[in-house]
Amino acid sequence: MDQPQTNARLPLIFAIIAALLLLGAGFYFFTGQEEVERGDKAAYAAADAEKAISAAGISKTERAATEAIVRAYILENPEIITEAVEILQKREMAKRMGSAGNALTTPFPGAVGGNPKGSITVVEFTDYNCGFCRSSVADLNRLMASEKDVRIVYRELPILSPTSRDAARWALAAAKQGKHKAFHDAMFAAGPANEQTITAAARRAGLDMARAAKDAASEEVNAEIERNLSMMQQIGFSGTPTFIIGDQMLEGALGYDALKAAVDRARKKG
Repeated sequence: MDQPQTNARLPLIFAIIAALLLLGAGFYFFTGQEEVERGDKAAYAAADAEKAISAAGISKTERAATEAIVRAYILENPEIITEAVEILQKREMAKRMGSAGNALTTPFPGAVGGNPKGSITVVEFTDYNCGFCRSSVADLNRLMASEKDVRIVYRELPILSPTSRDAARWALAAAKQGKHKAFHDAMFAAGPANEQTITAAARRAGLDMARAAKDAASEEVNAEIERNLSMMQQIGFSGTPTFIIGDQMLEGALGYDALKAAVDRARKKG
């Protein structure tokens, strides 16, 4: 085979073989409900790659040599496998968040903090029995104070106990009175959710108690909670607090600096 032709095809050979190796590594790292589906996709991708190699007229000798070079490079630089898998994970996460559509960033009426017309939206999924959510309150308050273009969308996600759902219902009832933020902060300050702390937080927030009790038991409020639980499953996370900022998903009590950095990244992407 003519040497110039071989050299001209080397980038293609490298790309195909590297893609096959990374595909196999990515499949190894991914597990879960979509395992069978991923296996099918991997098989189809491998078949397509084989067709491309054949169409390019790559000999067995060339392929063997290229595989050896690519394999040696990956073994010497194994971090590229992790980097490739992380990129794939981020892309899949972005797709799942995108599938939630505008519903993700459209708040239950009144369940908003910061600048209601802010250009950057921070969505927080929270549970009033979550200690990490409690420790994040001060960080979010600081973020709202320092970043005037940030809007916080609070999504009630009561997953830790039955009293979490009770508190979530009252939080949404408070939102209907335009006092969600006041109840939100008072509820976390009161301690773990129970009948006494929920009542104390509601009074501290200045709620019309009779109206709030009625709204907390309404189908509208229950539907919002169920919608948030469905979003959790659709996006693919399982704990609180979880923050969605642009195309980024952050889990846990990350602190002010991490939240601000995520907001800055979202702002740069526009």
